[in-house]
Amino acid sequence: MPIKRLDVKQAADYLGVCTDTIYTMVKQKEIPHFRLRRRIMFSEEALNDWIRQQEADHMEAI
Repeated sequence: MPIKRLDVKQAADYLGVCTDTIYTMVKQKEIPHFRLRRRIMFSEEALNDWIRQQEADHMEAI
């Protein structure tokens, strides 16, 4: 199965947030990403792992 890469708009749609939120999270290093020259890109697999970790951290805090 090929690795799916997302740009900022696709990542925002995938997470259900606006692109400004994605840019802020990237700037604050809150979300896994990488750059192809000036473009910010995301691995769908890395985002899924990050989501699972966020959910686990939230459950531990409860």
